[in-house]
Amino acid sequence: MKCTSVAVFTLMAALIKATSETVPPGQQVFFRSFFALPVIFVWLAWRRELGVGLRTRQPMGHLWRGMLGTGAMVLNFWALSLLTFPEVTAIGYASPLLVVVLAGLFLGENVRAFRLGMVGLGLTGVLTVLSPQLLQVGGGGTMRGWGAAIALGGAFCAALAQIFVRKLVQGEQVAAIVFWFSVTSSVIGLASLPWGWTMPDMRTGGMLVMAGLMGGFAQILLTASYRHADASIIAPFDYVSMLLAVIIGWWIFDERVTLPVLIGAMLVITAGILIIWREHRLGLERTRQRRAGTPPT
Repeated sequence: MKCTSVAVFTLMAALIKATSETVPPGQQVFFRSFFALPVIFVWLAWRRELGVGLRTRQPMGHLWRGMLGTGAMVLNFWALSLLTFPEVTAIGYASPLLVVVLAGLFLGENVRAFRLGMVGLGLTGVLTVLSPQLLQVGGGGTMRGWGAAIALGGAFCAALAQIFVRKLVQGEQVAAIVFWFSVTSSVIGLASLPWGWTMPDMRTGGMLVMAGLMGGFAQILLTASYRHADASIIAPFDYVSMLLAVIIGWWIFDERVTLPVLIGAMLVITAGILIIWREHRLGLERTRQRRAGTPPT
C-alpha cells in the first residue's frame, strides 16, 4: 500500500509538472484538492466515518495545518516548473529531517545527539543537491536558484504542517484531518482566482482532474498503510519516489539526473533511514522496559 501510494503521488506530481507551463500554482492546488474530495467522501462513506470526517473539535488547528500544507503544495508545484523532477524530489526529502528539529523546538520532544547528527548529514545532502543552483549566476541559473529556494521553502512548510498534524492526532480522527485539509486547500486554491487563472484545454484540464483524483486515492492508500504496520517499517518506502522521479524525469520530460543530485539524495535518504532505524530500536527498548516494569531511561 505504501509503495503504491508513493507511486501514485509521484505520478500526480508528474501531471502537475506537465501542466506547469500554462497553469499557475494556485489553480493547480485547487484542482489537486477539490477533485480529491469525491474520492475521500466515498472512502469515508464506505468506512462509515463520514460523520467523523466532518466533525472536529479543533477548527483552528485544521486551519493552520491547511494553510501550511497548502503553502507547501504551492511552493512545490512552483518549483516543479523551474527545476527537474529528480531535483524537486530530492530537496523535498529535507522535510522529515526538519520535522525532527521543529519537534524539539515546538513540541518539547527530546532530540538526541544521534538525531541531530543525522539531520546535519541530511542537510549536507540537500546542500549538495542545491550546489549547482547556488553556483550559477545570471539568466537561467538565477531562475534555477530561485527554484531551489522555493523547493526548500516548500519542504519547510511541509515540516511545519506535520508538526500541526502531530498535535491534531492527539484529539482528532485521521478521517477529519484528511477531509478538512482537502477542504481548506480547495478554498485557498480557489482564492487565487483573481491573480490569474487560465482556461485549460481538454488535455490539460483532464490532467488536472486526474491529478486531484490520484491525490485523493494516494492519500487513502497512505492512511491505510499505517493501519497494517508500524511507521518505522513503512516510512523508508517514501524513498522509492527518488527512483520513480529519475525514471519519469528521463522518460517523460527528457531530464538527465546529475551527479550532485544522486549524491545529495543518497545522503538525505541515508540520514532519514538511520533516524527511522534508531527510533525503532528505542521504541523496542521502551517496550521491553515497560514489560519488565522498569522506567525507561
